[in-house]
Amino acid sequence: MNDSLTATQHSRATTAPSDVAPAIVSVRNLTKTYASGYQALKPIDLEIRRGEIFALLGPNGAGKTTLISIICGLVNPSGGTVLADGHDIVRDYRAARERIGLVPQELTSDAFESVWNTVSFSRGLFGKPADPAHVERVLKDLALWDKRDNKLITLSGGMKRRVLIAKALSHEPQILFLDEPTAGVDVELRRDMWNVVRGLREAGVTIILTTHYIEEAEEMADRIGVINKGEIILVRDKRELMRQLGRKQMTLQLQQPLAALPPALAGYPLELADDGFELVYSYDSQQQQTGITGLLDAVSAAGIEIKDLHTRQSSLEDIFVNLVKERQ
Repeated sequence: MNDSLTATQHSRATTAPSDVAPAIVSVRNLTKTYASGYQALKPIDLEIRRGEIFALLGPNGAGKTTLISIICGLVNPSGGTVLADGHDIVRDYRAARERIGLVPQELTSDAFESVWNTVSFSRGLFGKPADPAHVERVLKDLALWDKRDNKLITLSGGMKRRVLIAKALSHEPQILFLDEPTAGVDVELRRDMWNVVRGLREAGVTIILTTHYIEEAEEMADRIGVINKGEIILVRDKRELMRQLGRKQMTLQLQQPLAALPPALAGYPLELADDGFELVYSYDSQQQQTGITGLLDAVSAAGIEIKDLHTRQSSLEDIFVNLVKERQ
């Protein structure tokens, strides 16, 4: 990410996210029920802090797209309010929408149009005067400058994703929604996209990310929100979420396989794995007493020889799956 992005966005650069950071998006009692009677969103309250990267996770059909579409002014809510940088998305639609950029999953622009014209035209759609210098900076920051005269149809999948971001940034929004930004993109390009997003956040843009890639949220987000069946079931700082809900596993690799757990170990939360060559012990790392010392003593007393051991922290994917299972 070039330093010019910071210059481009300097007027809205903010301090790093913190517990006291003000909200730039405020959702209050938001609902959506379609004409068929299907309730896509139950009453939702949500605040997204200025300058943060917020990851919204949820299974297919959970309500992610509906929620984003309402905030971006593309779908009308059935009830409740949404403020974007203090502007009501219904009563003050134009001002609210000007502050929001949306990067959809699919490129919908004319495939035979050039990159430069596509981004410039998008800026004009928001009533912004032509600003070739701004468009140039955006294209350079996204490594698209050398492709500015290329037709969209000639670009790779990764470059098309960058064009989507350039379009969303063309009118200088303060809030950027990324809907599955790296879907179908290879690992190397995905890492490049992560660097782009971090650079945008450093320049003062608030990022709201939806993703099916759990590692993407774990890598990038400041806070995590989980939505399921139209309800926000959890919003938490990522580190706090990992600390409070994450568990650790200790795997004991054995010299000789066990056909079954010895009675002396029946009181421990153990599982046999790898055809009896492993004992897996799950524990809460936040507890003052993890029980590991007692377990190792009991294993030794039972005459079981340990070849090696290692521990593993629960990933965000483990936490997410468990949260969704609990609500089913």
